[in-house]
Amino acid sequence: MKQWLYCLLVVFVALPLGATEMPLNMTQGVTDISGKVYDLHMTILYICCVIGLVVFGIMIYSIIYHRKSKGAVAANFHESTKVEIAWTVIPFIILIGMAIPATKTLIAMEDPSDADLTIKITGSQWKWHYSYFDKDIEFYSTLSTPRAQIDGSEAKGEHYLLEVDKPLVLPINQKVRFLMTSDDVIHSWWVPAFAVKKDANPGFINESWTRIDKPGIYRGQCAELCGKDHGFMPIVVQALSEADFDNWLVEQKQLASNAAAAAAASMSKTLSLEELTSQGEQIYIARCAACHQPNGAGLPGVFPSLIGSPIIKGPVEDHLNIVLNGKPGTAMQAFAKQLSAQEIAAVITFERNAWGNNSGDVVQAVDIGNFLGSNEASTEPSKAVTDAASTIAATATDITDAVTDKANQVVEAVAETVVPEDLPTLTLEQLIAEGEQVYATTCAACHQATGAGLPGAFPSLIGSPVVTGPVSGHIDIVMHGKPGTAMQAFSGQLSPRKMAAVITYERNAWGNNSGEAVQPADVASHGQ
Repeated sequence: MKQWLYCLLVVFVALPLGATEMPLNMTQGVTDISGKVYDLHMTILYICCVIGLVVFGIMIYSIIYHRKSKGAVAANFHESTKVEIAWTVIPFIILIGMAIPATKTLIAMEDPSDADLTIKITGSQWKWHYSYFDKDIEFYSTLSTPRAQIDGSEAKGEHYLLEVDKPLVLPINQKVRFLMTSDDVIHSWWVPAFAVKKDANPGFINESWTRIDKPGIYRGQCAELCGKDHGFMPIVVQALSEADFDNWLVEQKQLASNAAAAAAASMSKTLSLEELTSQGEQIYIARCAACHQPNGAGLPGVFPSLIGSPIIKGPVEDHLNIVLNGKPGTAMQAFAKQLSAQEIAAVITFERNAWGNNSGDVVQAVDIGNFLGSNEASTEPSKAVTDAASTIAATATDITDAVTDKANQVVEAVAETVVPEDLPTLTLEQLIAEGEQVYATTCAACHQATGAGLPGAFPSLIGSPVVTGPVSGHIDIVMHGKPGTAMQAFSGQLSPRKMAAVITYERNAWGNNSGEAVQPADVASHGQ
């Protein structure tokens, strides 16, 4: 019997010792925090194993040596002060022993201060939007697993459903702060190797951070049930050495410059119906098929069919508007910031001619530029498209003029980085009404819809020294941001009119009531 007990003891001790090599055990990760989380996990595991060993050991011993067949008689006692003290004090000591290291780890996990780099992560169905603060770099990261693998008509790859077109690139040995929010439903940004798992909630900002120790590619997923394609929202992080990361930043700025030039040049191109539908089909499969299905039939009650749809069969302008600006209150996103003018023109042409729609309509990139230039409904159009569209609006009064002449004007204007702007004089009521819309879509994620901010993270705008102080200071911080904080520079994202409107709104909302009306001309002259 003693040999059997010794074997049982060895099994109980060996299990936690061998847990570090078990494939189902928690991974150690590549950051200091992930190491602390792993050590905490193993500490708690050892404590649980010891408790299990003691409890089940006593149980087994009692069952064997105090069984009825051996003549054992159960003791009859109650109200034992010693027992009461023992089973109160011992668990208390155990819990304190577990709470101390757990508290230290949790405090370290929730301390994003003194970050070297800040990145805003915005989740949307079903992709991630990354914005590098003070770097003028942002992009969307979407699933790149081929549709054929998802449908089962092709063998699944090594990183099936864990691969993206553009990974998040981070430097090693630097503290990176994440600000997480959402455009639609609740998502959760989870990378096990970093021990980072934080919810992205619409209308709120959550913070987390990491410091990666070694270069590599690390993968994760959205860990929240965010919709029918929840499993198609992967995360890929590429960690580079500091020198390689600096080179990557330079490359991204060069790519952005090339993309702007390409977007402007695309305005002079006139593609055939076949070329547009061919390109549009590829974009549709990658960006639209998840909701509207590859055959355009949608999902009844959830995502509308595009076959004979009133939008598809109706005026082209309505189709342009919903693709560029989305539809509030639905899952239809705004793609003005996600796709180039040429890509949007292609996918719209494809939709209007696929699945029996056969409208024969051909939408060119120049049509997208014209629509953007004459319609300010788009809240945050992509920089490349915005530059081209603003140039077209300022240098052409009749979009039906010769396309070649127009394209030359666009290219010249973009090259000179001159973007003329309509600077009307608006009433206080007009500015406040427009500013409220701009604030809701651009500022409320940080400062909240009520202007109250998030204490310790984002300052309140109610009675703020900036909002109630000189107008020039308010204009300056909106245009140029505030280095070392999450306050971005909006001069490259919003027009003078929109900045004037949102500044006027902030100075008159939530009881600030300054009565001041900031005009687009004030903002434009401030930037000169």
